[in-house]
Amino acid sequence: MRTFALVALIVGICHSATASALYVNPRAASNAYPAFATIAAAIINADAGDTIYVAPGVYYEDVIIGKQPSLVGAGAGRSIINALNKPNGIYIDGLDNPGLSRIVITGFTIQNANFEGILVTNASLVTIWQNEVIDNDKALIPPETCPGQPNFETAEGFDCGEGIHFSGVDHSSVANNIVKNNSGGILLSDDTGPTHDNLILGNVVRNNPFDCRITLASHPSASPTGGPPGAPLGVYHNTIAENESSDNGLAVEGAGAGVGIFDSVPGAQAYGNVVINNRLTDNGLPGVAMHSHTLGQNLNDNLIVGNHISGNHADTEDAATPGPTGINVFGVSAITGTVISGNVIDDEAEDIVTNTPALVAIHINDLLGGQIGVDNIGSGAVDATENWWGSPGGPGKQGATTANGDVSSTPWLRHPIQQHGEKENRPDDRENKHER
Repeated sequence: MRTFALVALIVGICHSATASALYVNPRAASNAYPAFATIAAAIINADAGDTIYVAPGVYYEDVIIGKQPSLVGAGAGRSIINALNKPNGIYIDGLDNPGLSRIVITGFTIQNANFEGILVTNASLVTIWQNEVIDNDKALIPPETCPGQPNFETAEGFDCGEGIHFSGVDHSSVANNIVKNNSGGILLSDDTGPTHDNLILGNVVRNNPFDCRITLASHPSASPTGGPPGAPLGVYHNTIAENESSDNGLAVEGAGAGVGIFDSVPGAQAYGNVVINNRLTDNGLPGVAMHSHTLGQNLNDNLIVGNHISGNHADTEDAATPGPTGINVFGVSAITGTVISGNVIDDEAEDIVTNTPALVAIHINDLLGGQIGVDNIGSGAVDATENWWGSPGGPGKQGATTANGDVSSTPWLRHPIQQHGEKENRPDDRENKHER
């Protein structure tokens, strides 16, 4: 996975031989090379494929990118975009500039924006890499009001769009960023177009108090003429891999899952996504929460694989679970094709809860919460064969978790999938490297 991301990054950074380098330095007059005093001025003078190198300093800007240069800062904590009282820190605007693609943003701290730290609309092949996105969503009036947000963000009034937001974005990457102290972490939605085939890799997302860590949410689509919202366009075939999440969504009850895959209105589509090898701990909703709230939605064929999930909270409202939960699959619409495998779940009252009129497959997991390993509270069946329940004797034996409801659990594993002393597959904690 990391090799794939590196190749994608190299492709994104490498430009043709005719591309130019531009420089931003507030002390331009004292430099031996021509430089611009602001990032905005450099963008105006850049051509497609150019790279803009931004010197250390604080830049009080709302950086809007409507062409194809890339921005390279001197590193998080050194090149700082302070968007205080401005809408966004960086806005890659493909909505007003069709065909926008091949943009890299790396080496910045982005902070204090009214809405998103980084917002990307209707663009392809974008790489957001090694940035620090902190203390944004300043316009939020808790718990659910964000006045002044653009009309094309059809369902973001409750979170101001979170720290990083992709809408109508495809074949792009958000990799190795620190995302903390925003309303929520990273959002993929379909307000302005389908969002698909993106990679969210190796990010550390912490202490975002009002919403989820990483959210894949299908919303009503924005009308290009400003009229009523239209049918959802889809959030699909995205990969959420090797991220670390903790302590998100704790300021408001039921505010934030570790990873949330959500359908909102009839016709919503959040399908075919993969959540793999993440560490999801101590969040305000389950580690992974899947919600289909009405009939006529598509939340099918999502894979939840190889995650470590621990110490999260119960789900709430119509998707409520009986207690603190690792994974919750809730669907008024039948959620089909769900695969839950290779996960290690502990310190939860309910390791996995299902509530949908469809078969859910749960195999080769360590169910170690100590209470209920699989709780089927819905009308569909659960195939939970070949799991480790905490005892060679299987579910319900001394020291093992139990199965509740219509759950097939025989045969079961006689040993855990993660042996004692085995090193966990988790991303490095890079946060201390970026502290100032």
